Amino acid sequence: MDAPRSAFKNRPFRARLGFAAAGIRIVAAREKSFRTQLAFAVGAAAAGALLRPGWLWCALLVLTIALVLALEMVNAALEYLIDQVHPSHAREIGHAKDAAAGAVLLASGAAALIGAMMIASTLL
Repeated sequence: MDAPRSAFKNRPFRARLGFAAAGIRIVAAREKSFRTQLAFAVGAAAAGALLRPGWLWCALLVLTIALVLALEMVNAALEYLIDQVHPSHAREIGHAKDAAAGAVLLASGAAALIGAMMIASTLL
């Protein structure tokens, strides 16, 4: 037996791209931590443009920026979903939210370390 099809499945690529862009706009508007990470990303990109560290360092910079921002969005999506489905406080839900925030923190720390290594290798 076939499963019921979602109205959002198999939409044209342009429509799906619009949904993704809307998600980015929503998170950027609602989440201060995303905007903060975005400001750090702009600063890191400016440092990369100023220092011209080479293609490999630039690739690492882009990857770390994308990873941190993507994890911020996953964290926000998880919080939106949990808050809608289970608005009251529950211990395990708190643990899930903490784990998602920890993933962002871990990626942010790695990104900062990679940035420091890039600066050191370029200036030394």
